[in-house]
Amino acid sequence: MAPTSETLTAERILEATEEVLRRHGPAKATVVDVARALGVSHGSVYRHFRTKAALREAVTKRWLDRTSGQLSGIAEADRVPEARLRDWLAALFAAKRRKAGEDPELFATYTVLAGENGSAVSEHITDLESQLTRIIQAGVKSGSFTAADPEATARAVFHATARFHDPGYAPQWREPGVEADFEAVVDLLVRAMRARPVS
Repeated sequence: MAPTSETLTAERILEATEEVLRRHGPAKATVVDVARALGVSHGSVYRHFRTKAALREAVTKRWLDRTSGQLSGIAEADRVPEARLRDWLAALFAAKRRKAGEDPELFATYTVLAGENGSAVSEHITDLESQLTRIIQAGVKSGSFTAADPEATARAVFHATARFHDPGYAPQWREPGVEADFEAVVDLLVRAMRARPVS
């Protein structure tokens, strides 16, 4: 590719890295490939990302942050907490299914990268659990949910729904009846959290 007159930014490097990963996969993609795609020297890439590992972690974080960003709007919406919880869980499931179904090569690549980048994945999970915590806290405050420890409840909800967002379960997301299974799990969790009327 001919050198470009555009300013080289971290975001442009990450976009190019994603394309290189899609074409070559995580085992074969190199910083030289990324530099070539951008029309720059690999030293220019290293000025933004000091190591190949740092570049791979940044591209993994960027991929995970897309999902977190989509969900944060639901978590913060001014709506009934139960509806927010249902919508948030459905959006998480839909986002993961979309990534796995629309671009399976890149999804597989990111699954490998996520395994390499424990800190990016841990931060992502912490962010998602924090969003869930805020929804549950709002439910407790409004009197629609009962949860002695909203943070622990959020972790439990996240783990209870893992089949619908953990990449390890991706092959099951295409199975017939998975939507009904998802709805049944969510219904069970919501019923368990609903505040009981005082008799």
